[in-house]
Amino acid sequence: MLAMAHHHTETPSHPALLEARGVKPTALRLLIFRTLAESSRPVSMGDIERRLDTVDKSTISRTLNLFLAADLIHAIEDGSGAVKYEPCPAHHAHSLADMHPHFHCTACGRTICLADTPIPPTPLPPGYRATAVNYVVKGLCPNCA
Repeated sequence: MLAMAHHHTETPSHPALLEARGVKPTALRLLIFRTLAESSRPVSMGDIERRLDTVDKSTISRTLNLFLAADLIHAIEDGSGAVKYEPCPAHHAHSLADMHPHFHCTACGRTICLADTPIPPTPLPPGYRATAVNYVVKGLCPNCA
């Protein structure tokens, strides 16, 4: 599998990344994080279950929720009905600058990162503070067009 394009070349090891976010790097957590990190695109919990068929579904679910709470991963709601997950591209404080748009192919169901495309700024009314952005473009990928 290809590593995601927006990972830096001097990426800390997976155990160090987990520990830096206060997550104990158990063997199962590292296996699940490695599965996300080595995917060429965001993956659903079902994708992870199929790849790690010996790992209990509830363990995967709890681990993904732990990773989300620790800002190790992003959740993408692409409208397919299955939330997709990917590692946060930044290894520093989590911020909206880490976010990027995604493209969801309505024919084959694949969701890909548009890592080099900035999310357009969204002016908010006074007093509102954004903590996450979910920006998905839908259409047909080159294979399906």
